[in-house]
Amino acid sequence: MRQRIRTALVAAVVVGGLVGSVGVTPAVADERSAQAAAVAARPNGPDGPDAGALEAAIAKLPDGNTTAALARAGGEGGSWHGSSGVRDLHSGRKALENARFRAGSTTKVVTAALVLRLASQGRIDLDGTVQHYLPGLLTDEFEPITIRQLLTYTSGLQPGATLGPENGEGYENRFRTLTPEQVVAGSVAKGPYRGEGEGPGKKQRYDNIDYTVLGLLVEKVTGDSYAHQAWLQVLRPAGMRHTSFPDGPDPRIHGPHNRGYQKLTDGRLVDATMWNVSDRRAVGDMISTTADLERLISALFRGRIVPQPLLDREMFTVPDIKGARMSAGLERYDAGDGLVLWGKSGARPGYSTLLVATRDLSRTLIYSLNSTDAKSTTPNPVGERLIRAAFGVRTAAHK
Repeated sequence: MRQRIRTALVAAVVVGGLVGSVGVTPAVADERSAQAAAVAARPNGPDGPDAGALEAAIAKLPDGNTTAALARAGGEGGSWHGSSGVRDLHSGRKALENARFRAGSTTKVVTAALVLRLASQGRIDLDGTVQHYLPGLLTDEFEPITIRQLLTYTSGLQPGATLGPENGEGYENRFRTLTPEQVVAGSVAKGPYRGEGEGPGKKQRYDNIDYTVLGLLVEKVTGDSYAHQAWLQVLRPAGMRHTSFPDGPDPRIHGPHNRGYQKLTDGRLVDATMWNVSDRRAVGDMISTTADLERLISALFRGRIVPQPLLDREMFTVPDIKGARMSAGLERYDAGDGLVLWGKSGARPGYSTLLVATRDLSRTLIYSLNSTDAKSTTPNPVGERLIRAAFGVRTAAHK
């Protein structure tokens, strides 16, 4: 299952440039003040996570959809963490609660934070263009695309090259190397989206290609690897000591981990733990833990990674485009009755991940599921139960 949080349209203006004021914007302040009342009105109440409901949400694993689950819920009034399922189907040993896993597209939260941090240092202009920073990457067919448009999936770039679907051809190709440069070349060869209403800044389409280009941008402006810059600028300040990125085509998860499995279209259930994800650099190659992702969301939302004014304007503001739901690296979900959640999900074969919280961190949820069909458009039942238990909301599948 590739579950993200379904969002409502927010009419908001993305303001360019970094200002020198401190504090939060009025819109964000209003949202924060609404959270306390909304959280208090939820079934869990203001006293913290409902441990019983959360434990029930991950009980009775493995099942046909999930072999293991790791979850953490927290916020005002306390915290909870738990695990269920097995380390691997062969031995049936108990799942490791501190296991590392492929975090999939939650990597994009780190990439967005890294780009914004570099912007705050004056090394990237969000209104600057791909053509300026990466000359020759795009052909003359493409209109100027700004860095902000990459961050918000409004670039107009078409999807890049792939090695095939993970439940089919991609599994057979899982040890092949496809570089980010090759991914982008595949997109460029298709040209931009054409037609009425197309062009940079006009439509929001969630896809990996924008963040693949952002990874190349980071390396160009810093003269350093994406992985080292992410560690230096984001992971280390957040205290994420157990998070890493693969060394090139290395297909292994180093350190303690639970094995991941993938259902193929031919009906086989295969071990998908070993996978070369070199094509997902800056997009979905991060390996992490639930504790580290909890540290990330806490440090990020508190303004310890990206300066607060820039954070509010870029990561907590959705572009004013019809149907838009994504900001820079995050997704907005209006859960009703004043409760607004921000977060990101990710999926790689065998692993499905979610980090989500209220803006004021009064309620948080991190989970990693060893899903047997992580890219499915059908919601994973364990994930649905965890979201309901943590926030008292209904859940919705996302493509």
